[in-house]
Amino acid sequence: MTTSSVAREIVEAVVLALVVFLVIQAGVKNFKVLGASMQPTLENGQYLLVNKLVYFELDKERIARLTPFWQVDQSSERFAFSPPSRGDVVVFHYPRNISQDFVKRLIALPGETVEIRSGAVYVNGTALDEPYLTSRDTGSTRPYRLAEDEYFVIGDNRKGSHDSRSWGPVPEDLLLGKVWFVYWPLSEWGLVHGSE
Repeated sequence: MTTSSVAREIVEAVVLALVVFLVIQAGVKNFKVLGASMQPTLENGQYLLVNKLVYFELDKERIARLTPFWQVDQSSERFAFSPPSRGDVVVFHYPRNISQDFVKRLIALPGETVEIRSGAVYVNGTALDEPYLTSRDTGSTRPYRLAEDEYFVIGDNRKGSHDSRSWGPVPEDLLLGKVWFVYWPLSEWGLVHGSE
């Protein structure tokens, strides 16, 4: 091998490593759980991988302008992979201080009405089945109708969570991604599952 071919291979390897690093940085966020608001699903001190690409939005009108013969269906989904869904465990910027990130569970979606009666969550008048809970509080809230870009989030530890019950809904543009994986400590390593 010549010196120039070795140098070229090194440059190619560095460029490839840089591309992989940038793709991972763009698509995945590390997050450390602070507090007990998501127990028993998540524990204080766990490190998580958050999928930032799952809620990536497509500008279908712009794509249609660039692609001949493609008609935009206004009713079609605007998310590239999947929209935020009830039961997803998500990381988001705290609406009252966007420099802080929180982790909670999505309970109600845009346009829905959410209410809590004696600790039971009702969405559009129907009680939610929440098998991920080990205990409930007994609090109640008035019915709240979400705007078309708002989500209602609650921690799984209902007695120890500061969430949408006290500070309101999370605007869609503050959602960072869906919690995907616990990677530390190794004894708790594994996927995080949503539930509906």
